[in-house]
Amino acid sequence: METHVINGTPRASVGTKDAKSNRANGQVPCIIYGGGDNTSFTVNPLEVRELIYTPDFKIVEINVDGSTHKCILKDVQFHPVTDNLLHIDFLRLVDGHPVKLDIPVRCIGVSPGVKVGGKLQQKMRKVRIKTLPENIVDHLTVDISSLELGQSVRVRDINVADNIQIMNPLANPVASVEIPRALRSAAAKAANEG
Repeated sequence: METHVINGTPRASVGTKDAKSNRANGQVPCIIYGGGDNTSFTVNPLEVRELIYTPDFKIVEINVDGSTHKCILKDVQFHPVTDNLLHIDFLRLVDGHPVKLDIPVRCIGVSPGVKVGGKLQQKMRKVRIKTLPENIVDHLTVDISSLELGQSVRVRDINVADNIQIMNPLANPVASVEIPRALRSAAAKAANEG
């Protein structure tokens, strides 16, 4: 499990006016909530770039005013026009308290349907899970090595430990092997000739 470390500066006061002045000084206002008191702080946007602009899931270790908080990224707000970071919410991880989070799903194996010309379509990139902080994983896997043309793997096929509960509907497709138009028309032509 990869951990990303952030050094934050405590915010003296909170509110819209204070947040605007923080952004004007090139800082992003942030908050840590859950498991006790909320902690408001600011951070340099460059420090959170690897955390926000990635498909990977990471646990965040935030150092604010001498204390360290183990958190997960919960919400990021961007400016609607400039795409600048406006605000970041972090959720504090508390041992023994289950947490819900979105984890990436990766396909493993080689599909026989892809080998004969099918196209793999991954319909779900992330699934929502519920687990205790000590059981958090950085990704889940689903085996596609048995997928033929036109078949799908579903949420229920994801490899998951007993201490992790998947919150998505189990029948939702995660990935499927689409039959390309060229293969369909070749099959139809062969059927007509036969």
